[in-house]
Amino acid sequence: MSLLRSLRVFLVARTGSYPAGSLLRQSPQPRHTFYAGPRLSASASSKELLMKLRRKTGYSFVNCKKALETCGGDLKQEAQKEGWSKAAKLQGRKTKEGLIGLLQEGNTTVLVEVNCETDFVSRNLKFQLLVQQVALGTMMHCQTLKDQPSAYSKGFLNSSELSGLPAGPDREGSLKDQLALAIGKLGENMILKRAAWVKVPSGFYVGSYVHGAMQSPSLHKLVLGKYGALVICETSEQKTNLEDVGRRLGQHVVGMAPLSVGSLDDEPGGEAETKMLSQPYLLDPSITLGQYVQPQGVSVVDFVRFECGEGEEAAETE
Repeated sequence: MSLLRSLRVFLVARTGSYPAGSLLRQSPQPRHTFYAGPRLSASASSKELLMKLRRKTGYSFVNCKKALETCGGDLKQEAQKEGWSKAAKLQGRKTKEGLIGLLQEGNTTVLVEVNCETDFVSRNLKFQLLVQQVALGTMMHCQTLKDQPSAYSKGFLNSSELSGLPAGPDREGSLKDQLALAIGKLGENMILKRAAWVKVPSGFYVGSYVHGAMQSPSLHKLVLGKYGALVICETSEQKTNLEDVGRRLGQHVVGMAPLSVGSLDDEPGGEAETKMLSQPYLLDPSITLGQYVQPQGVSVVDFVRFECGEGEEAAETE
């Protein structure tokens, strides 16, 4: 029996009536109805609509049909309900994996972290698209903030603040709604962990680095990885090598995990040093990072470092 014919048989069983133009002959026998809910129109229950919903959302044929029946064709509403229901069941399960996302547009740079349970899911495009939505939502939030004419600005968003942001262009609702949809599709507990943003005026530059970076044409300008760093530099003139210098500084922050910037006047430290400029330079330990920076014509003023799953092990130990 063809799929279209099966659908029509299903509708007959549910509604007790045949769709217009049905290939099935109507029987003169009295019909018994088995379903007391709202009837579906022939157009809403057509094979084309069902297949369109299935292709668009990735949900099973059964879930698409259920959405048409219970939500009047609003599959997003049904998917969101299922996502929140699944999220409630999965709440409390550890989310040690996930991705760091880096997005730069103009003078604004954002770094976000979204966690899931397994590395397998973190490699799924649906999860990566969720990270993209979080980065875009954070970027939109930053662009509404007033620029500082002569100084850089930096801010952080915790999980609750991040979840409440609008979902970004071409998306309805908030980021937590997008989270619910992703949980419903992928079946793992997920958390919008945190975000950081930096805006700089003329005379400043943001160097960036993502370890294990991966990009996809599907992901706009987003760069994904397990570690990420932003390094805010002040420079008196525009230099052609700023991007390379910024990347190297970001590599150092990811690899050496400093806790503060420090000063060029500080004494050189060893492996345990936590002041960035006094640390042995990651790519050449014979000099300090400060000694590498000085000839480059830039001054390091601040940085941000994200490590995926950071804090989870400590929380588990406690």
